Amino acid sequence: MTATLEAPTIRTGPKPVEKARKKSRLSKAFRSSAAILLFLAVWELAPRYLLDEGMRTFLPPLSEDLAALWELILNGQLADHLLASLGRSAAGFVIAVAVSVPLGLLIAWYRPLAEFLNPLLELARNTAALALLPVFTLLLGIGEVSKIALIVYACVWPVLLNTIAGVNTVDPLLVKAARSLGLSSPNLFRKVILPSAVPTIFTGIRMAAAYSILILIAAEMVGAKAGLGYLINNSQVNFQIQQMYAAIITVSVLGLAINAGFVALERRFSTWRVKEKA
Repeated sequence: MTATLEAPTIRTGPKPVEKARKKSRLSKAFRSSAAILLFLAVWELAPRYLLDEGMRTFLPPLSEDLAALWELILNGQLADHLLASLGRSAAGFVIAVAVSVPLGLLIAWYRPLAEFLNPLLELARNTAALALLPVFTLLLGIGEVSKIALIVYACVWPVLLNTIAGVNTVDPLLVKAARSLGLSSPNLFRKVILPSAVPTIFTGIRMAAAYSILILIAAEMVGAKAGLGYLINNSQVNFQIQQMYAAIITVSVLGLAINAGFVALERRFSTWRVKEKA
């Protein structure tokens, strides 16, 4: 007798594990965006059906604001104002980071210097940048220099203080182990201290990036002839309410994009870290 071999059964389609993972990702994406979608729906429906004509003038439905945004994109006004704001914000932000990171590392590394400067740092960090806007305007005028200087001032403190905190919170056991292996101070700083402080430093950089936009918008409302802050203020003065909200939406999207970019950059420079399991 000869035994006949049956052909193996080949299953097609995604595996149950892959289906579960895909379902989990979709569920997570929905939960993370549900609040935003609900807010946008309320923004669209409440002015149409709950507000009277007077209030609807000051809070138009989302669709009208998006139409105004699209018009600003088509006529090129949004690009001009956006480039003006990004230029000022980037200039102040880059200067602040270039100054704050080395200074923060220096202060954290030398304890006597940290003890000497700590009272001044605490005083400066608790002085709101916008409170100094009249001072910067009086000393530097209403032009570009005063706006960039104000952004530098606002961005310096989160980067500086987080850099100091990042160095101070390095595990002392790591430092002792590195010294026991004979690492010199420069190598200890380069191979142990700096990598351990990178996540905290990037937290300060992300905060500074957000501050650079927020402070700039307020500064551009005084004496500017271009920029998103100028667009918001000018639209409000001229009673172009939909255009005002369009500029505000642009600021929000810009802030989200900048934050997402720095989160990706932080992951790129922190690939050595062990990811925590949920």
